[in-house]
Amino acid sequence: MLTPFKNEPFTDFTKEENRRRMQEALARVESQLGREYALVINGERVKTRETFVSINPSEKDQVVGVLAKATTEEAERAIQVATERFEYWKRVPPEERAMVLLRAATLLKRRKLEFAAWQVFEVGKNWAEADADVAEAIDYLEFYAREMIRYAQPQELTPIETERNEYFYIPLGPVVVIPPWNFPLAIMLGMTTAALVTGNTVVLKPASDSAVIAYHFVELMEEAGLPAGVLNLITGPGSTVGDYLVAHPKTRMIAFTGSMEVGKHIYELAAKVQPGQIWLKRVIAEMGGKDAIIVDEDALNLEEAADAVVASAYGFQGQKCSAASRLIVTEPIYEKFVEMVKERTEKIEIGPAKDNYFMGPVINASAEAKILAYIEIGKEEGKLVTGGEKAPGNGFYIKPTIFKDVPEDARIAQEEIFGPVLAVIKARDFDDAIRIANNTIYGLTGSVFTGDPLKIKKAKEEFHVGNLYINRKCTGALVDVHPFGGFNMSGTDSKAGGRDYLLLFLQGKSVSEKYR
Repeated sequence: MLTPFKNEPFTDFTKEENRRRMQEALARVESQLGREYALVINGERVKTRETFVSINPSEKDQVVGVLAKATTEEAERAIQVATERFEYWKRVPPEERAMVLLRAATLLKRRKLEFAAWQVFEVGKNWAEADADVAEAIDYLEFYAREMIRYAQPQELTPIETERNEYFYIPLGPVVVIPPWNFPLAIMLGMTTAALVTGNTVVLKPASDSAVIAYHFVELMEEAGLPAGVLNLITGPGSTVGDYLVAHPKTRMIAFTGSMEVGKHIYELAAKVQPGQIWLKRVIAEMGGKDAIIVDEDALNLEEAADAVVASAYGFQGQKCSAASRLIVTEPIYEKFVEMVKERTEKIEIGPAKDNYFMGPVINASAEAKILAYIEIGKEEGKLVTGGEKAPGNGFYIKPTIFKDVPEDARIAQEEIFGPVLAVIKARDFDDAIRIANNTIYGLTGSVFTGDPLKIKKAKEEFHVGNLYINRKCTGALVDVHPFGGFNMSGTDSKAGGRDYLLLFLQGKSVSEKYR
């Protein structure tokens, strides 16, 4: 009998013992940097003619790993293996599949700081952000295991006298999982294990910037007892092997998290029925955000609100789809509150993630160039309050940036920048603030700071986002506490970490047997 689900606690790095253990984990991982990593197909390590490197964005001359660069030939082999192994895996009892996840959770708890350390080096997360990512991954393993056991129970139907009727859930088939780099363990693991525990097989095509972490996850699942071929790892460019896997007629479902542009492309490509394809592919496409925090003159505590804005805008350098990129402040407190946020922002220290600065680097040179280009656009669209340039260091460092007096239809107020840039917009009143917040193609997260119960009620009814937070920051969703997914161009609102998420990887079958 399993105990009720509980969220994995975060590591308290104010304790000397935990700091020492984290430094030891960082040293162990650093000693392994630069190794080569093969593809994993049917449990075999497959090398390729070409390779690519994953680098440390904090120290751009440091190679984290050398990855195999797959071609469509390896992608074809992987999807064929996933198709063949599905015939076995779908018949494994749900309880046994759930036990694989629970064993993986136990292993991951033991190696929590090691997996956090890999994120420090490969994607530039500070200690707390990396630790929280691993804690979320553990939560997905524990929660989805329990959810599968719940879904495997007999489903209640209305009885009739002449028949015995059953309704149960069965898996779909091979699932292609395409995760992002910004939550390189949690989101990647969450989508993959949801597919696995429901009886599907997986071809995992991770983001190239976090492919080393994906390889270590595959090793973890093997150690937990996942049979060969049930999970296959293909690393390489999305424009070739990713598109090939999405379009393949044997692919039954695609689970994607990433940018709107790539998500729309995958959605369109998956919609086309290929020769020999006998189903319509199911697609999860969780995409971007242009998330807003509204601060009203009736806010209970402006100090707390300012802290929440800074944490939401600049945690992990603003590289979260849930990050606050718009701040909407009502006119009576506008100038005062902008100054409060400015003061806090200018105290932020920037440096290598290994040294546990609050802000580290953005992910790569391309992201750095894009963010700096948006900052130049912002200088034309609003008033630069602070930041607006690169920060020193041998990595991709950008100073936390604030623009105020930004028109609501400005590019920096409408387009996802995915970096440490905050656009501040003045609203006449609370109703105007809600209108401005909704004036976007996205609808992922949002926060409202007010003490007025009527305004809170209005926000709940009219602020059109999948995850709305009242008097708290707009980042930091917890599994089974804040099921996560957005509206409009933020994606298909799949609510990861929620109690209906596994249904997306299952199909219902109704069986009726007439009594004799």
